[in-house]
Amino acid sequence: MESEKLIIDWSQLPTYNTIMALFVGISLISIAKVGKALVRNTEVNPIGWALNFAALGLVLTITGAHMTLTWPLAKYFPFDNILFGEPTFAFGVLDIILAFYFWKNASQITLDNAPVVQIAKHFTPFSILLYGLALMLVSIFFAGVDFQFFAAPKEEPISGNFADYPWLEAWGLSLIFLGIGASSFLTGMLLPKLRVSTYQINILDKLNYLIFMLTGWFMLLFGAMNYYTHIGLILNTMK
Repeated sequence: MESEKLIIDWSQLPTYNTIMALFVGISLISIAKVGKALVRNTEVNPIGWALNFAALGLVLTITGAHMTLTWPLAKYFPFDNILFGEPTFAFGVLDIILAFYFWKNASQITLDNAPVVQIAKHFTPFSILLYGLALMLVSIFFAGVDFQFFAAPKEEPISGNFADYPWLEAWGLSLIFLGIGASSFLTGMLLPKLRVSTYQINILDKLNYLIFMLTGWFMLLFGAMNYYTHIGLILNTMK
């Protein structure tokens, strides 16, 4: 017997985790790239990075705040408001802070012989915040694996082909949250060390950069793919 078709009232389910995933991915890649340039003391364009982070932060803060405060997915997927809304909100605010900092200190960063030292001194208090974000993301990892979130319905193109294996997408996306949490923790550890100009980058720091890049590109490509899969899901489940 053919299973009953999934019907969703999309007027009751405003969703925009497509652009959220895309811009979170770009944020992770951006942080990795500007961080690498600062640590290696190569040329940095602070005004350009300020504009980049401002654009990312504006979108992520608005969408993350709306999802966090209004729970637009409450009718069908209430847990997604927590899984996607709150981390995105946090990312957006951090992007805006980075944008403001690079814009305000552009001249100093450009003229300083070792700008990473001063930047690390200013951002060391953020270590506590980064540890907190790491704990949040690790908790989401365990929740995703335990409750098998993220599994797509059969009506969704591409991802729906794995609907009979909900553990697959649950583990895949949960590991991304775990990776971002690990990078948040490692960055919190790194900031106080960078205040010393003689600090030498070690294997953990290189691993941190790699995790930033891998999770960033995954989120970027996954978010881009979702523009196709989510449109297909809507068309396949409309009343």
